[in-house]
Amino acid sequence: MNFGTEHLDDDTAVVTPQGRLTMVSTAGLRNLIGELVEGGRVHIVVDLAATDFIDSSGLGALVGGLKTARQAGGDLRIARPTEQVRTVLQLTNLDRVLRPAASVRDAFGAT
Repeated sequence: MNFGTEHLDDDTAVVTPQGRLTMVSTAGLRNLIGELVEGGRVHIVVDLAATDFIDSSGLGALVGGLKTARQAGGDLRIARPTEQVRTVLQLTNLDRVLRPAASVRDAFGAT
């Protein structure tokens, strides 16, 4: 799995997982989010438009990233989930915690 990263401003970054977010790839996502937060980017948007599949490990990585960002005084939001990802979020009720935004810009409002 590849992870694209874009810096929107001094404290906001966008992470774009491409492919399948499973047990095999979650360590990379956790590490990337940790590095971004340590570098001062405490507002993280995970753009899921290129994520074909997510399993429980992937969900765990998102929740772990949320915790990491919040402990640093920030937040983690998700944007543009694919239909499969949206379905998994709904089935697990995580769409109530990780509320999907229609776009990356909408994730933090006026970001």
